[in-house]
Amino acid sequence: MRIHDLNVWAILAATVSAFVLGGLWYSQMLFDKAWKKANGFGDGEPQSAGGLVFGISFILCLVMAINLAMFLHDPKTDLIWGATAGFLAGFGWAAMGLGVVSVFERRPLSYMLINGGYLTLALTVMGAILGGWR
Repeated sequence: MRIHDLNVWAILAATVSAFVLGGLWYSQMLFDKAWKKANGFGDGEPQSAGGLVFGISFILCLVMAINLAMFLHDPKTDLIWGATAGFLAGFGWAAMGLGVVSVFERRPLSYMLINGGYLTLALTVMGAILGGWR
């Protein structure tokens, strides 16, 4: 497989999906307060994320999308397998890896559930996009 054989548009769409989902997931509509509590942040912490934080986050989402696209680069891959592989990567690797780190850092269960839930859902959606957009 050569990297230039990958669907660049699907990779960009998957990147944007994870980035937007993260914005919603950690917003005041969903898990903002619980996430801040799980991290031990006080009122007003952390300060508003600046452009650098968003830029680095976008690049990291892009790396995740490229990596998942490489794993899914097979002619038999479809939306269902893409979503399944994304879920398995998100839950089985990312969330469980975060869980191991969380245990050693003595983080509350809510920390692992919120962050691991985001990673699981983000990778599932990314996989669906990458698998479905052939």
